Amino acid sequence: MKKAKKLMSLLVLLVMAVGLLAGCGSSSSSSQNQPTAPPKEEGSQSAAEEAEIAMILKTLANPFWVAMKEGIEAKAKELGIKVDVYAVQSEDDIQGQLKLFEDCLSKNYKAIGFAPISPVNLIPAVSEAYKKGIYMVNIDEMVDMNEMKNAGANVLALVTTDNVKVGEKAAKFIVEKLGPEGGKVAVIEGKAGAVSGENRKQGATDVFKSTPNIDLVASQPADWDRIKALDTATNIIQSNPDIKAFYCANDTMALGVAEAVQNLKKDILVVGTDGIDEAVQAVKEGRLAATVAQDPAKIGATGLEILVDALKNKVPLPEVGAEVEVIPVDSILITE
Repeated sequence: MKKAKKLMSLLVLLVMAVGLLAGCGSSSSSSQNQPTAPPKEEGSQSAAEEAEIAMILKTLANPFWVAMKEGIEAKAKELGIKVDVYAVQSEDDIQGQLKLFEDCLSKNYKAIGFAPISPVNLIPAVSEAYKKGIYMVNIDEMVDMNEMKNAGANVLALVTTDNVKVGEKAAKFIVEKLGPEGGKVAVIEGKAGAVSGENRKQGATDVFKSTPNIDLVASQPADWDRIKALDTATNIIQSNPDIKAFYCANDTMALGVAEAVQNLKKDILVVGTDGIDEAVQAVKEGRLAATVAQDPAKIGATGLEILVDALKNKVPLPEVGAEVEVIPVDSILITE
């Protein structure tokens, strides 16, 4: 009996030992067969590495800025680098955008691209960045060059569309469509003081005022907002029931104006700016007569390339007061 119990105990210990050995073997095998990270491509960075470049946009609530963000990220991927893209909630948040820039200055960025909401809201941060030796590129909306000079700063370049020519292109299209008969027209402006909107308004206004038989009856801001544009256009149409056309400083407002035209059952030309997807579709459907398409993706990508080149070649910072190189990105009139 004692021998039987001893034998049973030995068998139990043997089974346990075999199981333990099998478990250890399984663990080792699993570790060796775990997938390894793919080899890093030449020139690329791992996710753990910090980006050296930040791009500060206006907002991602507008498809224009979403397209710019996508263009920046696509170019970063092509170049094998990492970039951080920031934006505030709305194009009204002047202080919020300044805070974003100031936060970037507390990090390790060596280069920053920025599209200011107003010509002066980012000047304090731009000045501080310059003193820290950070490369900068101004994209889309032009910073106030005199204020930047007075603040003791400068940027490598301004990458933008010539917005005066954008307004001219839209207005010339309207004039051509109206023909010799002409008629009453109106301009729906962006936010008061925004350089891009002011330039578009200027370009369109100059064409309208210099063209015989064209009567510019209104030019009012709608703050880049669709609902405000709808309300503004409704009031203009009610005051001028025979109005023939609207030029809008962006597509978001143009879509609001088109809705006002539809609500009032009028036959009025509406031309927008930016070439966002919804506006292009509205042109195809006949709700908009045209849109002057910018290329926000190219604007953002070009700005990023300039910063990457500056970092790679260790170019000297531009001197305070030196003329800033303007790199234009052309616009396209979409009519179908």
